[in-house]
Amino acid sequence: MSRTARPLRIAAAVEFASLIVLLGNLATVHLPAVSSLAGPIHGCAYLFTVVAAARDPRRTLVAAALAWLPGIGGLLSLRRLDKAAASAN
Repeated sequence: MSRTARPLRIAAAVEFASLIVLLGNLATVHLPAVSSLAGPIHGCAYLFTVVAAARDPRRTLVAAALAWLPGIGGLLSLRRLDKAAASAN
């Protein structure tokens, strides 16, 4: 696992989970307090995921581009990075 893999894995999971919370809140009760807490968390995790994917030494153009997809992009990028590392070994 590279130096940036663990933070990228955590940020991708937080990004995905916060998106689920935001969409669940929107679909149900739409509490402003939930949106004001989960929104910035999602935004920060998204930005961190994009930067971490771009700095990963195993990165490919496709993996870096996938990180730009909101919500699921970080997880897709991780999958691509893991696949590239496995094929390199």
